[in-house]
Amino acid sequence: MPVTATATPQLTCVIVDDNEINRLTLEHLVDLTPELTLVASLPGGVEALHYFRQGGQCDLLLLDVEMPNLSGLELAKMLPAPAPAVVLVTTHRSFAVAAFELQVTDYLVKPVEFSRFSQAVARVLAARPAPAPARSAAPKQLAAADLFVKVGTRTIKVDFNEVLYIEALSTYSVLVTSSHKHIVYLTLKNLAERLPFDNFLRVHRSYIVNMQRIEAVEDYMLKIGPYEVPVGKSYQEEFLRNLQSL
Repeated sequence: MPVTATATPQLTCVIVDDNEINRLTLEHLVDLTPELTLVASLPGGVEALHYFRQGGQCDLLLLDVEMPNLSGLELAKMLPAPAPAVVLVTTHRSFAVAAFELQVTDYLVKPVEFSRFSQAVARVLAARPAPAPARSAAPKQLAAADLFVKVGTRTIKVDFNEVLYIEALSTYSVLVTSSHKHIVYLTLKNLAERLPFDNFLRVHRSYIVNMQRIEAVEDYMLKIGPYEVPVGKSYQEEFLRNLQSL
């Protein structure tokens, strides 16, 4: 019979959770994932801190948030360098903002489904740095992002690298740059369907933002140049996932 090839483990993994059943569940998910190999499963933040300070290492840390003595959020701030990629595991979606502030790779909401767990692992793999090139390359520049749009009676070429955000205005849309506002004769929905650029994301029923131009996030309010743009509640989870992939 032919032998089926299996994926070679690419990430070492540590689990930290004070609940034994949750730990066993995560261990089972790791066991189902050929890209992962488990090197430690620890019952609390204090034990995990000791593990890392004694020289223990891993590529991926699956970290419970609410634990006695030392929470997952506290532990994430104390990890010695080089710190692993962190995926928070929590029962509360409210920790999503804290996850962003700690620059964790992803967060999972209990009970964790295998399909969602696999997405988090894929995100960690995708975020790993590429091998260094054999020779120095030219500095990376923004790709050309020109698009012709109808503004008033004219059709003009807009450099979308300079667009901070796009706002719905009745049946029109407003392209906002740091120095201009262009009224475009397209609805926000129609304009979103025509945008060929991956860095634009709809974050509200009235706003699309250039993710590359976000300067800060506070309480789901985005600071973009001199402007502030809200993130709608139904868009928050997708926004955080996209923010971590930048």
